[in-house]
Amino acid sequence: MRVVHLLQYLHRCGLWLCFGLGLGPSAHAQPVSELVPGINGPALKTWVFHPLQKTHDTPRPVVIALHGCGGIYATVGSRKGQLSARHQGMTDLLLAQGYSVVWPDSLTPRQETSLCEQSMASRQVRQSHRLSDVHATLAWLAQQAWTDRHRVALLGWSHGGSAVLASSDSQQKIPQPSVTPDVALAFYPGCNDALRRAYQPSWPVHMLLGAADDWTPAAPCVALGQRSGMSFKLYPDSHHGFDNPVGQVQHLPRVPNGQHPGLGVHAGRNPVTGPQAWQDVLDLLKQRWPDPVSP
Repeated sequence: MRVVHLLQYLHRCGLWLCFGLGLGPSAHAQPVSELVPGINGPALKTWVFHPLQKTHDTPRPVVIALHGCGGIYATVGSRKGQLSARHQGMTDLLLAQGYSVVWPDSLTPRQETSLCEQSMASRQVRQSHRLSDVHATLAWLAQQAWTDRHRVALLGWSHGGSAVLASSDSQQKIPQPSVTPDVALAFYPGCNDALRRAYQPSWPVHMLLGAADDWTPAAPCVALGQRSGMSFKLYPDSHHGFDNPVGQVQHLPRVPNGQHPGLGVHAGRNPVTGPQAWQDVLDLLKQRWPDPVSP
């Protein structure tokens, strides 16, 4: 489904509401809750989604999806306690391509529900924890009969996008798991830490950046991409969270870690570039995994 068709289809359904709110493929694909052994930490609760048509032991590509500072779950409304609309919507799109999707929960096992309004200095869940969670998930996937060990991707948003960078850093000093990602995609990560280091990706990484992002600004990521050779795309008139399928741009005055400390940040969907970015995710995975996958 090319981007123009995706846009038209989603528009007919009420933008992205076709997906993740009862009308997409996962309306019938029930997630499985798995406890993944942690690495030097608590067991990791994960939600695992499989395409309906796949038998349990049929190898298929797997996307490890990494939530942002707000965690996996919706906190208000009819979806409270379930995957947020953005997370469920992307899950539906990936399931429709025949991919399994694994969501590690890095917050609730550590007695956190959100980091977004915490200063960087006060956060108890750091990128070192996210890195350990990625490695734990990869080690667990290596033991699953349905994992295509040569087609595993990371996909992260914001704090999870930064986890993509931390996990892909070739300067890591910890042992690599037996299964490693083949490709990684990061929505609006924080790039300052990677920019200060001699970061070089261990595998192909593509960044999807909002040109108007004042929470994790695009400029450091553009500089990082140019220095490291990573690919990236800058989406015009797009704030942090521009791919959110619901809501609108809002000012969040209590977020302390933005481009202008003390002034809050802006976040919310762009109804044009959001669907474009989702289509770009599908296209980038297809480019990396050109062999057809039967959903």
